[in-house]
Amino acid sequence: MRRVSFGKFCTPILLGIAFASNSFLFAEDKEKKEEPFSFADFTWVNGTPRQKKPLLETPYFTGEFRADIAYVYSFNRPKDHTLSGSSQTARTNEIQVEHIGLGGDFHYENVKARFLTMLGMYSVITPPSDSSQNRGQWNFVEAYRYIGEANAGYHFDVGNGINVDAGLFPSYLGLFSTYNYDNWVYQPSYISAHTPWYLNGIRIQTFPTDRFKIEYWILNGWQAYGMFNEMPGLGVALLWNPTGSISTQSNNYVGADTLGTPGRIRYHTDNSILVKYYENSSKFLSKAAFSFTFDLGCENGGGVSCWDSKKHPIQNYRGFMFYNRLWFAKDRHAITLGGGAVSNPGRYLILLPPINGATGASTSGTPYFTTTPGDPFNALDMSLTYDYMPSESITFRVEYDHRHADEPYFAGRNGMTPPGGNKGAPGSLVAGFKPDLRRSEDRMDLAILIKF
Repeated sequence: MRRVSFGKFCTPILLGIAFASNSFLFAEDKEKKEEPFSFADFTWVNGTPRQKKPLLETPYFTGEFRADIAYVYSFNRPKDHTLSGSSQTARTNEIQVEHIGLGGDFHYENVKARFLTMLGMYSVITPPSDSSQNRGQWNFVEAYRYIGEANAGYHFDVGNGINVDAGLFPSYLGLFSTYNYDNWVYQPSYISAHTPWYLNGIRIQTFPTDRFKIEYWILNGWQAYGMFNEMPGLGVALLWNPTGSISTQSNNYVGADTLGTPGRIRYHTDNSILVKYYENSSKFLSKAAFSFTFDLGCENGGGVSCWDSKKHPIQNYRGFMFYNRLWFAKDRHAITLGGGAVSNPGRYLILLPPINGATGASTSGTPYFTTTPGDPFNALDMSLTYDYMPSESITFRVEYDHRHADEPYFAGRNGMTPPGGNKGAPGSLVAGFKPDLRRSEDRMDLAILIKF
């Protein structure tokens, strides 16, 4: 009997539900509508900035500035100071400017645009993971390296509103924001660190009610400036906040994202629930909330299978993360405890260790850490985070992280850079050199996070 992957069923069903729920958007509505999700304060939600009013706001422009400056101490003490498996930071035992974002939102009547820079270490951590740069001419990494967001569009006054935008957006998959100021922790668990950090394409946001958003994506691909093959990435994102204390999110994606293998289709679903279960501003414990996220995905076709290991090597992705956050003293202090686990046979979403300068542009990994179909990868992590937030504009963060994998993956004492620096093609073999990879990593993260 032929086995059909779950994605061939779940994706059409989800899209059908979304379009059916959205069908009444174009009905005539003479009543004045409230701005969606304005019925409550959702700045407590993980991945959402807590700033309630921007510092610079005019009728035509709302300014924004972000800074993320960190010191990361690895107890493995790699001599080359290289950090593996993180999209938030890339160096240890040094002070580094991880991100500087400068820009904001332009708005005139119903026309709108947004731009934000991606300066600092983000510019060398994030774009090189995009393997679509290997197809065709012109260098995507250089073209977009310093741009975090760049999109423009139009707001239609229909129903509760429709936004149509095109360009470069920060990704929503994995619950956490691209920017650490918005997040409960500094190093998110694997299912957030391994999902995309940006989307390049068209985004259509619709609001059937003031508590429900349906968003459609037509993208170049998964974490991709360009297209891997001829099929675009397609997705639908659902956000439902039934009350001011509950937020639910579901992001669903399908695309052909293996370079040069158009018959291999990727399916991915990312789902979160966040609950604020306590709030009393007059008490020392002022607020408490938790988040739970689970991801399920796979690739099928082109020599791999979602689940049938007898037919082809399997490539799938299963993971979860859970965080609990407590706020104290009128939300000036917070403690977050949590973590998660992931299983990713085939390693098609795992961040490639930068051994001898390897990047995600390598479609088969490196000889030191392969990403061939069926290769196993299982990992877990946990973290404890303390935040001091004397104002809406700044967070001082101290965090302890423990990460473990069943394969050597994290930088050990001798690091992962050949003596004298990287040699030859990125990720290639170097005679006499072997990277020092360990199965576990413990580290302390100290960060100053600013948003104006």
